[in-house]
Amino acid sequence: MNDVQAYEKILRDRQRELQSRLSRIDVDLGRTKEQDSDDRATESENDEVLEGLGQAGQEELRAIGAALGRIEKGTYGLCVHCGQPISGKRLEAVPYAPLCEDCMRH
Repeated sequence: MNDVQAYEKILRDRQRELQSRLSRIDVDLGRTKEQDSDDRATESENDEVLEGLGQAGQEELRAIGAALGRIEKGTYGLCVHCGQPISGKRLEAVPYAPLCEDCMRH
């Protein structure tokens, strides 16, 4: 298995994990609310946290989708801004990284 295939597997596994997590968040957000006002306040706070996690998960899914698109186009591992290779160290940390370290800093 070459590096691109290994990263594709990592990305697809993470994509499935996020989709599952987001599905559970949707179920939790759709549940029947408690009648007690104290419980409702706690549920409201919990819903805000879940919505934040859901939004972060959606953003990561979009980034993963873009990375999978770059794999299909044969441009995975190249900075979308300058076209230079993204370091293996950066891709190991963030497999869906679209930018090299230099462009990320600017």
